[in-house]
Amino acid sequence: MSTMSALHSHAGHDAPHTAVPSDNYLTDGYTWKSWLLTVDHKRIGLLYLISVTAFFMVGMAAAGLIRYNLISPDGMLTPDQYNKVFTAHGIVMVFLFLVPVVPGVLGNFLVPIMIGARDLAFPRLNLLSWYLYMAGAACAIWALLSGGVDTGWTLYPPYSTRSQTNVAPVAVGIFIAGFSSILTGLNIVVTVHRMRAPGMTWFRLPLFIWAMYATSLIMLLATPVLAVTVVLLAVERIAQIGIFDPALGGDPVLFQHMFWFSSHPAVYIMILPGMGIISEVVTCFSRKNIFGYKAIAWSSVGIAVVGFLVWGHHMFVAGQGYYSALVFSLLSMFVAVPSAIKVFNWTATLYRGSITFQAPMIYALGFIALFTIGGVTGLFLSTLGTDRHLHDTYFVIAHFHFTMVGGMVMAYFAGIHFWWPKITGRMYSDFWSRIAAILISVGFIMTFIPQFVLGYLGMPRRYHAYPPELAVLNVLSSAGSTILALGYLFPFTYLIHSMFYGKPSGDNPWGATGMEWRTTSPPPTTNFHKTLVCNEMPYEYALPSAPKPTFSYNTNGEPLKEGSSNVH
Repeated sequence: MSTMSALHSHAGHDAPHTAVPSDNYLTDGYTWKSWLLTVDHKRIGLLYLISVTAFFMVGMAAAGLIRYNLISPDGMLTPDQYNKVFTAHGIVMVFLFLVPVVPGVLGNFLVPIMIGARDLAFPRLNLLSWYLYMAGAACAIWALLSGGVDTGWTLYPPYSTRSQTNVAPVAVGIFIAGFSSILTGLNIVVTVHRMRAPGMTWFRLPLFIWAMYATSLIMLLATPVLAVTVVLLAVERIAQIGIFDPALGGDPVLFQHMFWFSSHPAVYIMILPGMGIISEVVTCFSRKNIFGYKAIAWSSVGIAVVGFLVWGHHMFVAGQGYYSALVFSLLSMFVAVPSAIKVFNWTATLYRGSITFQAPMIYALGFIALFTIGGVTGLFLSTLGTDRHLHDTYFVIAHFHFTMVGGMVMAYFAGIHFWWPKITGRMYSDFWSRIAAILISVGFIMTFIPQFVLGYLGMPRRYHAYPPELAVLNVLSSAGSTILALGYLFPFTYLIHSMFYGKPSGDNPWGATGMEWRTTSPPPTTNFHKTLVCNEMPYEYALPSAPKPTFSYNTNGEPLKEGSSNVH
């Protein structure tokens, strides 16, 4: 028996498989219509995977143009072109990648399987959420490619009210895509409440489910505020009604309050699911029970709650009252506490663990290091005195990217590599996946550490040119972005290759606990052949009966015989 001793599944799931099972969700009715009209949460997850990967490439291309421009102090692009490029990068990466990526891809695929359900609570609503996401994305991408937007991704008025670029279509795209997030959040909340397997109490839920549940609450509560904000912006542009533009009798600070009341919690929509992934990966590849399960679970809820109370730290230099700024500063310090609880507990889990450095673990360790740097540097921006100097400089850019890219993207890659055998039933190259993880970590540090120094020296963000004395740091940052881009291309290559030529993974190649590892890889359309019952905690790697890895690797990254214990 495995750690979940009361999990009952069909015979043979604990034994390594020599071939991918023919009865799985990928091969059941394989036509384009069966995919585009599917209500299977797993297929919808893959539809999101294809979509967000495409938009990630678009966002990275825009980032490459930004770094190309900043190689020279005088800039390679015109100021107008540069404004449109960094706006496109921000809109695509925030609204079309970072917000939907984990809820859409891994949340869709894993939430029902991890709680022993056959699907999400509202399958048709789930498919509608993908179509809404694609409709909003199509609207935004059309606007960005047919003239562009030059306001920055935050769409601050009064300039966004008066700009002659495609602000309105982008706002409409964000509005439509927001409903996709609302429907996804609703689906996950109801599923977790109503469809857990018999015996799976709240404190037997995997920590990834806790993170997704907290994230879904934020999506339900914060996204409507963002939708109302962009609608009011559109009304002001179309009808010239004074809401935000002071020339029309509006208040631009009101827009900032409304935008950041929704968009700062949206930061945790981006990062909380990644934290859930890290909890799963760290405990598996440490072969240890997770340290402080309840503390990590409740800290996810704590982040979701406190995240709604700190939006004002974006407005310290926007004419906000002194005492209001002081309160927001203190609350911003407090929001670091639940994040620190997670980091400390992950570190305690690693302590004296039997750690193996497969690709998911390397990405997870990269997340912990980079997210910690991002969190600590955020304290400088939440302090009134230092924010005066650092506000709207490259220090903010570096902090945000250490948190969102060094955090969320690293966690997403950890999750994709961890659950890829479950999604496809095949293993990818261990050697190249490790190389990619290292390249991404090195490239990221080379790209964004210099930007902390640039911000400290006073280089403003969003400027297409800069003083010549800052050229060395900018060239170093651009060189690092080249390494980072190469690292991102590696997984795109070997993961696709593995789908056609990868060796069958078996049902549980990592020897992980959890219900998702108790079904075939890939899972059948109904997820399980029999109803599962849970009577155990989700992480019990210390038990002698804990699952053992069925795939091991030699130092060249080639698979050894299944069942071997020679893991490097």
